[in-house]
This record gives sequence, C-alpha cells and structure tokens, in this order.
Amino acid sequence: MSKEEPPSVSKDLQELQRKLSLLIASVQSNSKVVAFMTSPVGQYLDRHPFLTLTLLVFVAVSAVPVGFFLLLVVLTTLAAFVGVILLEGLVISVGGLSLLCVLCGLGFVSLVMSGTIIVSCMVVSSLVNYWFSPRLLTQHNSSGDCHLATKSTHLEGLYQE
Repeated sequence: MSKEEPPSVSKDLQELQRKLSLLIASVQSNSKVVAFMTSPVGQYLDRHPFLTLTLLVFVAVSAVPVGFFLLLVVLTTLAAFVGVILLEGLVISVGGLSLLCVLCGLGFVSLVMSGTIIVSCMVVSSLVNYWFSPRLLTQHNSSGDCHLATKSTHLEGLYQE
C-alpha cells in the first residue's frame, strides 16, 4: 500500500525546482563566473566533474579547520599584544620605582657629601687661619727661645726701634 503524495507537496517541489533553476541561471550568467568558465582552469574543471566535486567538497570541509586556525591565530595575537602591554607596563613601573629609589639614594649621598665637604672646608680654613694667622707671630729672644706674641706686641716692638 503506497501512499500518494498530496498535490500540495508536488506543487511545492515544482516551485522549489523553478527557484533553483533561476538561481543556477543567475549564477551562470554572472560576469565573473563566465570569465572563470572561459579560462583554462574553468574549462578543465568543466571537463572533469569528479575533480570539481572533490575540490568543492574539500574546500567546504576544510573551511571549519581553517576558520578555527585563523581564530586561534587572532586570539593568540591579541593575547600576545595584551601580554606585551602588561609586561611593558610592569617593566616601566618597576624601572620607574627603581629609578626613584636610586635618585633618592643619590640625593641623600649628595647631601651627605656636600655637608662633609662644607665641614671639611670650614675645618681646613679654620686650621689654615689658626696656623698662618697674622696675629700670632714668633719672636726670638736673646737666648734663642721662641715664644708667641700677638700682632700688637710685635708692632709695638717695630715702632720702638
């Protein structure tokens, strides 16, 4: 007992067949398809339908793995860019903090060195002024003893002579 198809199904199939033939006709009349079909590659594929079908199936099936690979490449590239930006930010932050610490240390060292140099200059100046003071002169007495005299007593001795 075979069941007959209702007339609406066959009518729908005829409509689908008509739309499909219109689609095929529009694709075959496309200028790019006509240019490809007149080329040597298009003529070769037209003469070898099994190879054409195999190539079409290969392209359709390989679209998914190629798409996943390209997605992996894009995601890896984005991750590398983000990683480089984060790494560069970390390096710049650590370098900036290190530079700040070094500059603070150098500032402290220069402050200590300046203080040491100023104190040394003051001490050396005081010692030079003390040792080579015009107020303190040596006088020799008749016995050959040396004693220190002030500038005023020396000057008085010079005026008396």
